[in-house]
Amino acid sequence: MLAAAASNAAANLGLSRASGDASRNCEADNRLAWKSYVGFRHAGCLTRVAESPQRRFRSGQIEREQCLKSRRQCGKIVCTTANVARGRFYLNVTGFPFPLNPLAFRRTVRTEVDPGSIWFFEQEQGLAGTNVTTNVRMTVIKLKSGGLWVHAPIAPTEECVRLIKELGEPVKYIVLTTYAYEHKVFVSPFARKFPKAQVWVAPGLWSYPIPLPVEAFGIFKAGTIKDDATETPWQDEIEHKVLESSPVGSVPGIGPYVELAFFHKASKSLLVTDAVIRVPDTPPEVIRKEALLDSARNGVVVSLRSGGKPIPDFKLFPGSNRIDDTEENRLLGWQRMLLLGLYFGPSDLLDPQESFRAIAGRLLVSPVVRTLVFTKIPDEALDWADRIVKDWRFQRVITCHLDSPIATSPREFRACFAFLEELVPGRRKKGLLDFFKAKTQNTGFVEEDFATLKGLDAFLVNLGVVPKPGPRN
Repeated sequence: MLAAAASNAAANLGLSRASGDASRNCEADNRLAWKSYVGFRHAGCLTRVAESPQRRFRSGQIEREQCLKSRRQCGKIVCTTANVARGRFYLNVTGFPFPLNPLAFRRTVRTEVDPGSIWFFEQEQGLAGTNVTTNVRMTVIKLKSGGLWVHAPIAPTEECVRLIKELGEPVKYIVLTTYAYEHKVFVSPFARKFPKAQVWVAPGLWSYPIPLPVEAFGIFKAGTIKDDATETPWQDEIEHKVLESSPVGSVPGIGPYVELAFFHKASKSLLVTDAVIRVPDTPPEVIRKEALLDSARNGVVVSLRSGGKPIPDFKLFPGSNRIDDTEENRLLGWQRMLLLGLYFGPSDLLDPQESFRAIAGRLLVSPVVRTLVFTKIPDEALDWADRIVKDWRFQRVITCHLDSPIATSPREFRACFAFLEELVPGRRKKGLLDFFKAKTQNTGFVEEDFATLKGLDAFLVNLGVVPKPGPRN
């Protein structure tokens, strides 16, 4: 009955939305959710679909079109109920300036990366009011000393917690790896699900526009990884390096860019949060098909970023034009939402293939981090990358978004930061081969795609919010 009440509340709030797999497997969802459905099928908004529409059609009570409409309505309600039955309900409406999507239901996908040792837990994450959505990844490592080490926790839905407990080991350490809100917001509720675990956080945490202490996010008695020399309980198995810059912004309240890098010795894995990414050709499994198809529609955003070309099937309001659920349309939606998230305003959303191919399938610093963050702190970012490649012989990178694990080398990782060398006098790679490698790894962007980011950066510089690109005086 608690699941029933939660689903009924979600429906009344307008928060119900089927997950991708629920909508694709509605018959299975009907069976899974039946007990919850029966418990409240006479309540409020559900009374009109309580009776089977097929039975009503056969008895002549309704016409065929009405029957089909009623079946679709019943399917949405039961699929929403299935999300509750599976333990995916998690209400989160906070976030500045946009709350994080999904607002009510989060599907968790667990992937075993190394048998019995490393697992990925992924959920969908986006910005409410936009077509921008991606995956967010939590990495769980089983320590040789016993227990689980959790990197960048995600929303602790019942499903997520159940999948962790199925690993058969207690959660021993929970690590907040960056200052970013989308990672910070889930640490406290996650820790409450595992009260015996120790919480460790990155240094220099801050919030904007209100400068709140970390305790305001419900994070108490946490250890702080202050610098590379900080002793941690897991240091024999996992080493760390800290990137903590001077404040990125010139406005009081905007603090430093902070990110922790970890090296898991046994698997030769480098773990980062947002420093680098690799864009997959196809959308991550956790992204709902509805979100992909919404992005594939030709609406206002596409018309504004169409390169001056006429827009076929243009509709002013989202969802007002029908779009077929095909693999081609899902891929188009993925390309558009990815480019919007990385560039804010790419040069051509009508035909995004060229811009997408330029960044897909290779390790790189994302355009938004590249333009708005690392160009403000080139010395610190380069020093951090140099320390990583000098001390750690990793063979793959694990990130918190998009593709992972990524087979790579220290040289290829360092090449991602080569663009910063132009901003720091006297910094250059040693050796012709290294220099050539650095340059080839960071070419290939469509320069026109950076126009919106560079315009935003120039606007913030003129306002005095952020400094010009280059080292600090």
